[in-house]
Amino acid sequence: MENEIEQVALRAARAAGRIHLKRLSRITVNRKSNSIDLVTEADRESEAAIIEVIHRAFPTHAILAEESGASAHQSDHRWIIDPLDGTTNFAHGYPQFCVSIAYERRGRVEFGVVFDPLKKECFIARRGHGARLNGKPIRVSTMPSLGASLLSTGFPYDRRERRRFYLCFWEELMTRVQGVRRTGSAALDLVYVAAGRTDGFWEFGLKAWDIAAGALIVNEARGRVTNMDGSDLDLNAANIVASNSRIHDELIEALASARPEAERRHAEMMREQGPAPAPMAGFRGSVVAARIMLLQWRIRKRRANRLAAFFR
Repeated sequence: MENEIEQVALRAARAAGRIHLKRLSRITVNRKSNSIDLVTEADRESEAAIIEVIHRAFPTHAILAEESGASAHQSDHRWIIDPLDGTTNFAHGYPQFCVSIAYERRGRVEFGVVFDPLKKECFIARRGHGARLNGKPIRVSTMPSLGASLLSTGFPYDRRERRRFYLCFWEELMTRVQGVRRTGSAALDLVYVAAGRTDGFWEFGLKAWDIAAGALIVNEARGRVTNMDGSDLDLNAANIVASNSRIHDELIEALASARPEAERRHAEMMREQGPAPAPMAGFRGSVVAARIMLLQWRIRKRRANRLAAFFR
């Protein structure tokens, strides 16, 4: 069954990747929880394609997916799906997005795949069998200290409301490491740690579908993934740290040391914050908003067309 799981996961990931590439030059964008939480037709189509492939092979397996949520029925077997991680990047034609699929048995992730269709990079791991990139084994870096490391991070969808809180951690780490990157895809951030491209990663506010596959790939590449307090990873805990193992304790300590100041700055911002500005009202406001949306759509379309032509 393990080989069948891998084959089905790869078929599903490639089906989603084909939809990403097809949709890249004709993107339709909507908003979910707020103005920066986007969803595209590619998200919905690729999720449907993944679920179809899985249910064709395993009709009784449960699903947890970003767009459609959790299956109504329970099962010892569950697939955790992010059909398009990096939706904002995708919507702007920025070439950093992927599909992430994990297979979980009795609450433990056993297999994961993260597929970047633009770069044609397929990261996979099966528990106990190591991690691979396009069939070749990968390992985390051997960077021995936080001071010499390259890290990555991301910001949650409430970053406008909690900006001082999150930026405090960025400020703390950027003064202690060689560099910090912000790519816009947590799944790719994780597999880049696994491949030794970066040495560590931290982020707040993640969901199970963002990290389930990538976390297994890091662990199987001899890295370490935990909750932000250093405890064993809980996919539902939202706050994650991943590393090459060697810098993990230093990274946890740096994040912990920044937290009191982050909490103080956020509390200060809440005290300073006045009432929210009134939204544009009436016909004129609607016209202005429509013109802004049309301009944004035209810019995204031009970017996507250029990107699609480049990779054609």
